[in-house]
Amino acid sequence: MAEINKMAAEIADVQPGIQVPGFSLEKYKYLWSDFMNGLWSENPVLKLVLGLCSTLAITTSTQNGLGMGCAGLFVLTGSNGLISALRKVIPGKVRIPAFIVIIAGFVTLTDLTMAAYTPVLYESLGIFIPLIVANCIILARAEAFAARNPVDRSIMDGLGMGLGYLLTLTVLGTIREIFGNGTVWGASIFGENYIPMIVFILPAGSFILLGLLTGFFNQFTGSKKMTSTEVGCH
Repeated sequence: MAEINKMAAEIADVQPGIQVPGFSLEKYKYLWSDFMNGLWSENPVLKLVLGLCSTLAITTSTQNGLGMGCAGLFVLTGSNGLISALRKVIPGKVRIPAFIVIIAGFVTLTDLTMAAYTPVLYESLGIFIPLIVANCIILARAEAFAARNPVDRSIMDGLGMGLGYLLTLTVLGTIREIFGNGTVWGASIFGENYIPMIVFILPAGSFILLGLLTGFFNQFTGSKKMTSTEVGCH
């Protein structure tokens, strides 16, 4: 770090008109904080309670949770970066439609890629892939963060939020598959005599399990009481 700052100072002395940024540890602290917010203190599902439609509907197996999580991660990171890059160009009055068009572009790319290379997973996720456009996590981060911060911070925010979403869906899908089917990634783990607990792969089971995970997560990490204005769409 000292050598980088020294080189920047030497260049500035030789050519005073050129400003060379030195190494700033403070900047990287901000980037790390932006990344960790989505994984921990502002987990989009377990903390902010967003994106519940896809979370509850498709997490019947590990594959589904991982696939939807990866799709959400790609769209969230890509749209955050592009929206941040265009934030000074997009007029304020049409920013929401512009954000949706950008998000829809990344969703279309994801949809076509999955249809071509992972057709089985694509059929399993069905309508929930194009519905990523309406996922409140993505639009909320675009409006609340990407439209107000530089590209590097917006990308790190997208990565953190996307990974938090991915991990939550994968864990939820794995637990539901284990108890609901007695398998992990399609492989039996309890043997032929296991009687599956069907409730875990039904909608009621997803509500119960998500509630328990949310309670344990908030108890472990600590949480403040949310007011009515802090609760987002689902």
